[in-house]
Amino acid sequence: MTNEWMQDESLQNIDPYKLEFLQALVFESSNLRKEQLLPFLMAVARRGQEKKVTFSDEEISTIAAVLKKHATPEELSKMDKILSMRARS
Repeated sequence: MTNEWMQDESLQNIDPYKLEFLQALVFESSNLRKEQLLPFLMAVARRGQEKKVTFSDEEISTIAAVLKKHATPEELSKMDKILSMRARS
């Protein structure tokens, strides 16, 4: 996925630093296998805490909707898994 998703109008009220943080994560996770996803997400959560990056539920929903518009079918599948894991916690 390229970074064109970051230019979506619906993201204009989200801190650009948060979007850059997410873009780095999207890039880092692009080649992960299913069994690598949970450890990666735990590391991401830790990194977010260290950098004091938090997202409101509204921000997460908005970002997920935008990412889905720009994602490949494989990326959509990964996003759905991540979002379902988040919903269970």
